[in-house]
Amino acid sequence: MYKFIKRSIDFILSLLGILILIPLFIPIMVILRFTAEGEVFYRQERLGYKNQTFSILKFATMIKDSPNIGSKTITVRNDPRITSIGKWLRISKINELPQVYNVLKGEMALVGPRPMLITSFKKYSKDVQEILYKNRPGITGIGSLVFRDEEMLVTAIKEKGLDPMEYYLNHIYPYKGVLEKWYFHNISLYTDSVILLLTFNSLFNKNSNLVYKIFKDLPAKPEILKLSSLQSNS
Repeated sequence: MYKFIKRSIDFILSLLGILILIPLFIPIMVILRFTAEGEVFYRQERLGYKNQTFSILKFATMIKDSPNIGSKTITVRNDPRITSIGKWLRISKINELPQVYNVLKGEMALVGPRPMLITSFKKYSKDVQEILYKNRPGITGIGSLVFRDEEMLVTAIKEKGLDPMEYYLNHIYPYKGVLEKWYFHNISLYTDSVILLLTFNSLFNKNSNLVYKIFKDLPAKPEILKLSSLQSNS
């Protein structure tokens, strides 16, 4: 019953969302067409519901072939591959909004684990892989909330002269896996509603600790994943 109700809500809200967002999308599409490399949308194959692949939709924020250039799939703050308008779109998270179309099609949900590259999926432990996409991937989710400052974390690691990919493998991936297991075992319309509200709040309040105050049983974040700890040790 949960999945049916959630899918119904997702369909209605994504349809309304597209209609509401059209006035915002049109000027952005025009600007993207006539700036940078003229690319409006970025499509990439991601893993989704029941481990089936689909094409995720975003506004283009980086130069062409960026996953094969520089730091590849890892993006840092002020990454030279990011276009001038792309920087603003990424900070505001507006670049993710075209995914309401993926939600409308049934490929994604409003809330769920983020859809990822197959190569990234394989870096998770087997127990996480088994449950990750038993539900549709989401535009936002518990991992997105906790790691809203992910680019800044990776940037801080890079500035310390450490390897960002090693940091991902040893710290970010394991904790994200723990978070997604928590979501899987606590999934409900209430949980989804709170995550949506917290996502909206995060656009104006960058303090990610609020999620821990509301979900009191959420596994604690390791110190090495706290931006304040990294900056204080620099």
